[in-house]
Amino acid sequence: MSITLDAPTSRAPAKPKALTAYRPFWAKRFGPAPFLPMSRKEMEQLGWDSCDIIIVSGDAYVDHPSFGMAVIGRVLEAQGFRVGIIAQPDWNSADAFRALGRPNLFFGVAAGNMDSMINHYTADRKIRSNDAYTPGGAAGKRPDRATLVYTQRCREAFKDVPVVIGGIEASLRRIAHYDYWSDKVRRSILVDSKADLLLYGNAERAIVEIAHRLAQRKPIESITDVRGTAFLRKPDDPALAGWYEIDSTEVDTPGKIDALLNPYLTTEEQAAAEGVACAQAQDATATPGAKAPTEPAAQPIRIVRQPLAKTEGRAVTTPRERTVIRLPAYEQVKSDPVLYAHASRVLHLETNPGNARALVQRHGEGPALRDVWINPPPLPLTMAEMDHVFDLPYARGPHPAYADEHGSHDGATKIPAWEMIRFSVNIMRGCFGGCTFCSITEHEGRIIQSRSEDSIIHEVEEIRDKVKGFTGVISDLGGPTANMYRLGCKSPEIEAACRKPSCVYPGICPNLNTDHAPLVKIYRRARALKGIKKILIGSGLRYDLAVKSPEYVKELVQHHVGGYLKIAPEHTEGGPLSKMMKPGIGTYDAFKAMFDQYSAEAGKQQFLIPYFIAAHPGTSDEDMMNLALWLKRNGFRADQVQTFYPSPMATATAMYHSGLNPLKGISRDARKGEKVDIVRGEKRRRLHKAFLRYHDANNWPLLREALKAMGRADLIGNGKHHLIPTWQPSTDGSYQSARRSNSTPGPAKGGAKPAGKPPVKGQILTQHTGLPPRETGSRPAPAGRGAAPKFSARGSAPGGKPTGAKAGGRGPRGGSR
Repeated sequence: MSITLDAPTSRAPAKPKALTAYRPFWAKRFGPAPFLPMSRKEMEQLGWDSCDIIIVSGDAYVDHPSFGMAVIGRVLEAQGFRVGIIAQPDWNSADAFRALGRPNLFFGVAAGNMDSMINHYTADRKIRSNDAYTPGGAAGKRPDRATLVYTQRCREAFKDVPVVIGGIEASLRRIAHYDYWSDKVRRSILVDSKADLLLYGNAERAIVEIAHRLAQRKPIESITDVRGTAFLRKPDDPALAGWYEIDSTEVDTPGKIDALLNPYLTTEEQAAAEGVACAQAQDATATPGAKAPTEPAAQPIRIVRQPLAKTEGRAVTTPRERTVIRLPAYEQVKSDPVLYAHASRVLHLETNPGNARALVQRHGEGPALRDVWINPPPLPLTMAEMDHVFDLPYARGPHPAYADEHGSHDGATKIPAWEMIRFSVNIMRGCFGGCTFCSITEHEGRIIQSRSEDSIIHEVEEIRDKVKGFTGVISDLGGPTANMYRLGCKSPEIEAACRKPSCVYPGICPNLNTDHAPLVKIYRRARALKGIKKILIGSGLRYDLAVKSPEYVKELVQHHVGGYLKIAPEHTEGGPLSKMMKPGIGTYDAFKAMFDQYSAEAGKQQFLIPYFIAAHPGTSDEDMMNLALWLKRNGFRADQVQTFYPSPMATATAMYHSGLNPLKGISRDARKGEKVDIVRGEKRRRLHKAFLRYHDANNWPLLREALKAMGRADLIGNGKHHLIPTWQPSTDGSYQSARRSNSTPGPAKGGAKPAGKPPVKGQILTQHTGLPPRETGSRPAPAGRGAAPKFSARGSAPGGKPTGAKAGGRGPRGGSR
């Protein structure tokens, strides 16, 4: 498909159909259910003979607007559809997926509120021991890559029923993506799952439209024009007629640029410099008597419209609603990190619903070749639509099936994630921060969708009057960010045209409305309600925005902080902060000054709890050392430390995989673009975590070794200006060295060896005390020693050295893991 200059200019997306504008499905007559049914018995009690839609989820069913399955289920119920829930089914067979019978329209499949791999594994790829979305916090109630497994079982249960996948797991895996757990690039989850349709982002608009079309008996293969969806199509699909394709399968390569003419050279000298002969000189040396060429008559300039080659597609403006950008194919990005970074950059540039174009990425070869087609993001919900979604008749608690023998959800069957949000209110969606390590923007979008003040106050009253166990304290009025309520671009036209990944980096955009007055008004009105003792703010605060509104900071600090307030500077150094797209530490200092001032005015002693990330792309060992020094100067001692977790689709994950910075543009020329220092390997990741926990004696041996290697041994000493001391106390043994496979088993946690007791020669496996001989069968062990004990993760003091060993000595033999 060629692109011509006759193409019409782009226009803003058409106004979407309101969620409340659809004609209800006939089953509306059944009315809302107390809980969406999870069994045939509950369906019979409701008078249903079948379900129109069945939602399969990896989370336990909590009928609360903070749980995705409940929101989608209630939104569809409001449209008149009968919706059933299959929560945390046994995936070892298809039987559990037949529990509610055959759905009349489709299965909706989601892994849950979290990506199932992040739910199962820590940032160090270790299995988690619990699951916050399961009764009792029990682990193992959902499979790895739950979306794939559930889709397969739905197909086995009812082969001819359409399957629509969604939720954050599907949303962040909609194109070929780097998978941290297998350390490779995987195909789009749509290809691997073989689902009929993928919905990404907050999917109320898309799911309602799809449900009504399927209810009208339209085949699911015909649904290719709904925003916020992805589907598979053949390259020769007749529906492609009239689309304009921009080829972006290679990194940007500048075209040839003609050199400027030197005005100080004669015509002959200029021609000689270009390696050609001057026409005038040739005329002068021509044969005498020859007839000079006739000068053509002067003609007016004519502009002739001609089709442009596809490679010149960037030279014209095509109608965005009929333009698709072709990304590098899966077979290219899986083996070429440069093209992977390029594809990530293009995708993130096409996330604004006001100007985003469709994307297409080829998967497979030969007869199996298919294009993953990704429609532009969904248009944000209006305030009235947000109110409609959150005002639906949620039970605000777990399904009765999870109750204990006393009919309560507060005992052994308590669901930790529900307990966390039990008395909280979600007031908005989205985030325009654009932090590269976070996937909120890729999922929810960067345009803030806010509820009305009346809707929020009504929910607070509902909690006060109906939720069991309420003590008068609202745990949070927030969302992805505590203080972005009703903030956004001052101009709808500018917002629709903007391509920036962040509205607050490198500085706050002058077009951004930072007025916190509506939020202050809600705080004051909510805490004035009868029966409300305290309203806390538990969501993370964007402090660079807060400092723009001193009135808001004062209101927050003096009335809505319960002694501690969470904020996230993430780092102190410019290198990693530039890769995160976070403000400098000076902004934190400005906010802290305001926080301390208003706390003192209120006569309160309150504290900021800053969060930091270890091992983020672009972070050097020196950066972590400087952060540790800052922490010590400011008296911070972190209890828990988060290491960078490369989640699918995040910009920082593209940095981690490719070693390039997609924020700066991608080039194959080593002299262009920007290389990123990637923290790989267990030893270096542990070192970065150790710097954040500089106060933990378990980390001191590792830090001493690193500081010496960095030429900063001056930070080792017993003075206040030193980072860590030279002496090494007995520890609890929780430290695990890189050579821990060769460590001697030690006492259980809490049973540390008495200080000052010297090690028994031959019992601790280090090169300082001597190694007992191995039991190989070739010769007996020396009398009195017995066979050498097995090596394990615990045993000797930190660093694989016994208490009292010289600092800097080598640990046990064997390579580190």
